[in-house]
Amino acid sequence: MIADKIKILRTAQNLSQADLAKKLGITRSSVNAWELGFSCPSTNYLVELANLFHVSTDYLLGLKQNGSLDISGLNTEQMKILYELTEHFRKENKK
Repeated sequence: MIADKIKILRTAQNLSQADLAKKLGITRSSVNAWELGFSCPSTNYLVELANLFHVSTDYLLGLKQNGSLDISGLNTEQMKILYELTEHFRKENKK
């Protein structure tokens, strides 16, 4: 579960495993092990990952299914577009 979320969040930001490892000050093989489910990030790295990807630690751990999106800095029109896009995806998923 956490393995999939780390990979999805990493690729969504166009980061390679090496890029993420560099940002966290760890080896690429550590990130690879997380994504394959061979190991899990420590509490400290969970917090760093949550901050880096702008999600909660609960989300990373699978305790909360809702993600969050930081919309600070967006104008009203941009926020409206994001809302409409979200509603569109929800309707598509119900089909």
